[in-house]
Amino acid sequence: MKKLTTIFATVVALSLLASCDKEEGSLPNIEMKTGSGYTSSNATVSKNQTLLVGITASNAGTADVLKSFDASRIYDGGSSNSFYSEALSVQAGDEYRKDFNITTRNEEGTEKYTFTVTNKDGYRNSVSVTLTVK
Repeated sequence: MKKLTTIFATVVALSLLASCDKEEGSLPNIEMKTGSGYTSSNATVSKNQTLLVGITASNAGTADVLKSFDASRIYDGGSSNSFYSEALSVQAGDEYRKDFNITTRNEEGTEKYTFTVTNKDGYRNSVSVTLTVK
């Protein structure tokens, strides 16, 4: 009887452990900086124009530390190319800010800039701005 009770207690304990859900991770927060001097939405701009763009990113929970940041661009619907990448330190893991001075090409077309932040669980979130160069 003692052996049966031990087996039953073990089965119940394993069932309880198996039913415990791992806390689901969350997407990190990211947004374009706005305000005086910042380009934060799609715009029509001139050739060789220099624009200030920036992002603010933060973790979505205490365990969702930010791990990396990447900035990429696509010209005229082509392939995406990373032009800036950074592994984030533990100190920067709760919040991250970055500004870029972007100079458009000396030709008409579209330039799409995408900014992506990834947290320790691998969740990614992005913002982008598309510039139409005339």
